[in-house]
Amino acid sequence: MANSYLEFERPIAELTSKIDDLSGMGKDSGVNIAEEVERLNGKKDKLVEQIYSKATRAQICQLSRHPDRPYILDYIPHMFDDFQELHGDRAFSDDGAIVGGLANFRGKSIVVVGHQKGRDTKEKIKRNFGMPRPEGYRKALRLFKLAERFEIPVLTFIDTAGAWPGIDAEERGQSEAIARNLQELAALKVPVICTVIGEGGSGGALAIGVGDRMYMQQFSTYSVISPEGCAAILWRDRAHADEAAEALKPTALDLQSLGLIDAIIPEPKEGAHRNIEEAAELMGDLLEKSLDELLNTPLDKLLKSRAERLRNLGAFSG
Repeated sequence: MANSYLEFERPIAELTSKIDDLSGMGKDSGVNIAEEVERLNGKKDKLVEQIYSKATRAQICQLSRHPDRPYILDYIPHMFDDFQELHGDRAFSDDGAIVGGLANFRGKSIVVVGHQKGRDTKEKIKRNFGMPRPEGYRKALRLFKLAERFEIPVLTFIDTAGAWPGIDAEERGQSEAIARNLQELAALKVPVICTVIGEGGSGGALAIGVGDRMYMQQFSTYSVISPEGCAAILWRDRAHADEAAEALKPTALDLQSLGLIDAIIPEPKEGAHRNIEEAAELMGDLLEKSLDELLNTPLDKLLKSRAERLRNLGAFSG
C-alpha cells in the first residue's frame, strides 16, 4: 500500500520517490548505483530530522491523525500475545469505537482497552470514526472491573477526537458514562497505565485516561478540544486552526512541561506511521518498565500515589 504524505511532508515524499525510482532503474539496467542511493538516503535522513524537529503545533496535530498512523488494532499483533477481544457492555450493545480484551504482554497477563478508528469508509462507519458512545465507555468499564476482579493490570491506548456528540449518545447518558469511568478508574485496585497514541480529545479521551501513569507518543496530542473546533468557537472560522493549536499547546512536549504527563515515548525517525515495528518496540519497552514498577508497589501505596497524582494535575503557583 502506498504511503500517504501530509503537505509539509511533501519534500520527503519527493525524495523518497526519487530513491525508489533510482533503485528500480539500477535493478533493471544492471548498473550499480548503490553509492548514489546511499547518498540520497543520507540526505533523506537529514531532511526528515529537519522537518520533524521544526514541526509546528498545528503540524503535530496533523501527524497525530495521519491517515497511516497505527491504531490500537495495528499495535496489538506487535505488542501482545494471545489477545482475546471481549465485546459488549451487557446493557445495550457493542461499540466498535472501543476495543478491549485480555492479552499477554511480555509474560504478564493484562487487560488492554483502546479507541479504534477506521481506514476506509465502511470501517470508519463501523468504528464511528473512533468516537465512542456511552455503551463504549460502559464496555471499557466492564473490562476495568474484570481486571480488578482477577487482579490484572490495565493498559489503555487513547486515540479519539472526542466522545460522540449525537443525540443518541446523550439519550443513553454520555456524560454519566464518562463520569462513572473517571470515578471508577481513580479507585481501581490494579495498576493502570494510559498512553496517547494519536489524538487525545476531551472527555472522550479522559474516560479511559485516568491512571497511575500517563504517557504520550512523540507526535500525539492531548487537548480539551481540537484546533478546528476551538477556532470555530472562538473565531467562528476554522481557518484559524493553526492559531488555535498554538494557544492550546496540545503536544507531548507542552504537556510534559506542564507536568500533565509522566514521559514522552519517542517515535521512529519518520514517525510511527512509517515504522510500526520500531514504534511498538519503543512503546513496549517503556510500558514494561513502568508495569514492573507498579506491580511491585503495595496496593495501599499505589492508590495513595494515584490520588496524589490526580490532585496535583493542573496545580499552579505564580
